[in-house]
Amino acid sequence: MNATAPVFAGLALLLAGPVPAALSRATWTLRTPRAALVLWQAIALAAVLSAFGSGLAIAAELLVPGPDGRPTTSPTREIDALGLPLWSAYVLVFGLTLLVGARLSYAIIRVAVHTRRRRARHRMLVDLLDQSGPYRPAADIRVLAAPEPIAYCLPGLRQRVVLSEGTFANLAEAEVTAIVTHERSHLRARHDLVLEAFTAVHEAFPRIVRSRAALGSVKLLVELLADDSAVKVTGPKPLARALVACAKSTAPQGALAAGGPTTLIRIQRLSNQIGDVRIATAAYLGSVAILVVPTHAVAVPWLVEISRLFQS
Repeated sequence: MNATAPVFAGLALLLAGPVPAALSRATWTLRTPRAALVLWQAIALAAVLSAFGSGLAIAAELLVPGPDGRPTTSPTREIDALGLPLWSAYVLVFGLTLLVGARLSYAIIRVAVHTRRRRARHRMLVDLLDQSGPYRPAADIRVLAAPEPIAYCLPGLRQRVVLSEGTFANLAEAEVTAIVTHERSHLRARHDLVLEAFTAVHEAFPRIVRSRAALGSVKLLVELLADDSAVKVTGPKPLARALVACAKSTAPQGALAAGGPTTLIRIQRLSNQIGDVRIATAAYLGSVAILVVPTHAVAVPWLVEISRLFQS
């Protein structure tokens, strides 16, 4: 049991900082975005579970069993049993774990509430400003009176794909189809929920240990997945031309825009979309290992011990 807390703490630190920083520099993720996204999700979940596991394991150490086998809450006995330096370190790490848990809970609520409020307001605006009239291409599409090409989507229960008059004026029919398919792929796969989860996890860990690369990498991966869906419908060339046209388009917070700073990377990738089954398989296996192996090797013995303490 003495090794449980350090192992969990070490895993949390590695999975919150160095591992995401290294993975963000990998190029294979561009060829297998779905497998890479699964791996990113496994890393984020394992980091959170490891942080909580470390705190709970430390709590078990602080509650030193008394003569009757039940945990004691006497600080004097805990210090005598563990020693002041180790006890102080345990209390510090346990406090950090509580901080991560509180920050995570706050971030989840804050991101969810603020994002949905912004989307609701913007959805109301695009419905009021809609210029598509009776010739609307589809029920979920809204058209804004803007000369520049714009394309983004508003996720949620009442989903919207927002285009501009400039999109229809500057893009061919196949290109419009490609960009609409791209945005609907975001809506169908609920990529917004993936980004919200990573945003919350990113904000939960202190800045000194978290990696800034994780959220940016995941944003790129969801765009690649939406690009792949569009390519299946129209092929790569119409999508590439549409991305070039919409590269400078902006979107409100909470929306998913077709353009953005990663447009060049995405266009270059369209000319070489050959995936690698071996790399994808390795990524999936790595995702399972990250979640299962530490849990089986560290968490199971700890849970058994905790159960014994409280049942004795």
